[in-house]
Amino acid sequence: MGTQAAGPLVIGVDSSTQSTKALVVDAATGEVVARGQAPHVVTGGTAADGADLGGAGKESDPEQWWRALGEALDQCGDAAREAAAVSVGGQQHGLVTLDASGRPVRPALLWNDVRSAPQHRRLLAEHGGPAAWARRVGSVPLPAFTVTKWAWLREHEPAAAAATAAVRLPHDYLTERLSGEAVTDRGDASGTGWWSPADEAYDEEILGHIGLDPKALPRVALPGEAAGTVQAGELPLPQGALVAAGTGDNMAAALGLGLRPGQPVLSLGTSGTVYAVSARRPAGDPTGTVAGFADARGDWLPLACTLNCTLAVDRVAALLGLGREDVEPGGSAVMLPFLDGERTPDLPQASGLLHGLRHDTTRGQLLQAAYDGAVFALLQALERIVDEDVPADAPLLLIGGGARGNAWRDTVRRLSGRPVVVPEARELVALGAAAQAAGLLLGEDPAAVARRWGTARGAEYPAVPCDTAARERLAQTLAAGGPLLGA
Repeated sequence: MGTQAAGPLVIGVDSSTQSTKALVVDAATGEVVARGQAPHVVTGGTAADGADLGGAGKESDPEQWWRALGEALDQCGDAAREAAAVSVGGQQHGLVTLDASGRPVRPALLWNDVRSAPQHRRLLAEHGGPAAWARRVGSVPLPAFTVTKWAWLREHEPAAAAATAAVRLPHDYLTERLSGEAVTDRGDASGTGWWSPADEAYDEEILGHIGLDPKALPRVALPGEAAGTVQAGELPLPQGALVAAGTGDNMAAALGLGLRPGQPVLSLGTSGTVYAVSARRPAGDPTGTVAGFADARGDWLPLACTLNCTLAVDRVAALLGLGREDVEPGGSAVMLPFLDGERTPDLPQASGLLHGLRHDTTRGQLLQAAYDGAVFALLQALERIVDEDVPADAPLLLIGGGARGNAWRDTVRRLSGRPVVVPEARELVALGAAAQAAGLLLGEDPAAVARRWGTARGAEYPAVPCDTAARERLAQTLAAGGPLLGA
């Protein structure tokens, strides 16, 4: 390995929309002793009649996630073969359908596949509306949620639905192939739309309504419970190593930061997310802005997610012929960069909206307007998440690829009025999965393991006065632009 480990080695996996990353970590110190990464392919998919989906479809073959996991572990070399435990953090909400032999029936529908918007509306109407859903499953099931995707599949591809013997989330699929056991966790299960946070169990009435047999779903492991042991002989892992239950990517990132209540997080990636750990079960947000997720260790993780974040702003920069940092202050232009439809606010059919152009508007000001629009959507959602556990001057933990960019950091500070901390640790989903594996192996709280590793330490940026004028322009444009945005 080249480095003498102080403790046993564990592996954390991040299976995202774009790639699989694997980290081999010293369980005692948190030192990353080896890493690997392999890409995924995402396609747009087609409708059952062959029609183009206009960007609404986002699919991946689950088999490629398994191949990518093998490639990433191969890159870790001998360190992977010495690991004592492994855990998988995966993209939430994806619908993986397996036949009786365990093979995918069709490509998985990913979290950012929004073609199930009509099924979302129908399900809301059939079960008492948004408030009733929020009380029942902790969240209003937007088109990103698994329950709406299953409803879409039954309606548009009934043969595929009929051939489905098992339904899994992306992380469940990999965990099952590693261990041979059909296991999920409460964190990822809470994003399906068919798991009850009050009962901490599947809601069989909802499952019956959507025609899904509870026996087709994995067992929900308790926090700290193992899924099993490694049984997959084709991977460079020791047979018999512990396999943790794994969790969703946001829950894994929260573990990776060792979050305590009162620490808000803003993540800037392909999607944007805001969340904070809470010891209280969320009451349920009937607007659908905040999802009342469970976390991976027995607490709660109220969270809001936007579809359009770094990729959308990068696209605007490319259209303007500018680099990511080529922003300019000033101007009256307002941009809502909802290029892929939007989840928060709930506008799945939206496109981008530009307002307030003047003769003297510069390209750099337009790019800054795109940053402002993306960050504003996240900060609006954050205001619904923070409570008395989160002081008004609490620093924002800024993570994700965008956190390394000056323009993103400065925009967050200017529009939030909060100080910002950018943790030095990267690959927090994989680190959180590694902390879960280490906690299982050592019999410790995985968040405490991550705190011992010091994963949240990083550069601190002081607060600046909040740009209330920009926020007011954005709020007014969003309110007035409803018909143009598809509201």
